[in-house]
Amino acid sequence: MRKFFYKVTYYPLWALWYSLSLLPLRVHYAFSSVFYFLVAHVFRYRRKVIMKNLRNAFPDKTEHEREQIANGFYHFFSDFIAETLKYGTMSRDSIMRHMVVKNIEEVNRILESGQSVALFLGHYGNWEWVTSLCLWIINRDDIAMGQVYHPLENEAMDRVFLNVRNRMGSQCIAMRETLRWILNVKSKGWTSIVGYIADQVPTWENIHHWTTFMHQETPVFTGMERIARSQNQAVVYIDVKCVKRGYYELDMQVVTRDPKSLPENEITNECFRRLEATIERAPQYWLWSHNRWKRTREEFDRRYTTVNGRVVKVARPPAP
Repeated sequence: MRKFFYKVTYYPLWALWYSLSLLPLRVHYAFSSVFYFLVAHVFRYRRKVIMKNLRNAFPDKTEHEREQIANGFYHFFSDFIAETLKYGTMSRDSIMRHMVVKNIEEVNRILESGQSVALFLGHYGNWEWVTSLCLWIINRDDIAMGQVYHPLENEAMDRVFLNVRNRMGSQCIAMRETLRWILNVKSKGWTSIVGYIADQVPTWENIHHWTTFMHQETPVFTGMERIARSQNQAVVYIDVKCVKRGYYELDMQVVTRDPKSLPENEITNECFRRLEATIERAPQYWLWSHNRWKRTREEFDRRYTTVNGRVVKVARPPAP
């Protein structure tokens, strides 16, 4: 029954996505303008979360300035959905015009030397289009590129997104399979380049480090740094600039080629400092609708503790 349900939902979904993707980008932007009006002024999509995040992240700005950022975010978010739909059929030449990569030569030199690379990026700009980065990577059979993602619960929609994300040549890697995928590539004598969107909210059990991010104490994933250390991977931060509507520029910034030489968690802290600088430069392009700070240090300390490197719940005394 589950397999039947998957088939009857996947094929219509993919057919619809593919058909819409064939429309010119200018038509997608026309729909985006209508969508913007609906989400910003009619449904006021996650308005309370957005404004709470902006007040905490920019305490020195006026409420009017924060309202302007929120409005800019709604414009960008609407364009992001339109661009992601269009990505389903964009040609390689087209996406390389719309997303230009700077300083890729240094990354290619690292890969040619036989050292693998861990990429750090956030939900900034069109992170779906960043999967086209593989088009800029040196074309060699012994270099594999992937991006870590969280599989969707809906299997049909998950496969639709995989069709879009994998179409330029990189491979989506389920988060729990990341290290296994890297080790499998390494066992073949290949090098790998893996992207981590690392500004998501970790579950309570995955909180191993807190850092200051956008003026707030923030729980962060450390898996990228731990893997980079264990596999001696170079760490590269992707600084995204939104040049104009539908055009982006990626600046590949090498954080370190020797991860073991830095103190524990310093790589993670540095990457979040760089992401913060990216956001502050043009804040409207970050995903403000995400409830990023829903887990607090106070609640974590009350409910959890760390034992031998594992996060476990604090045992409550029996009721009297």
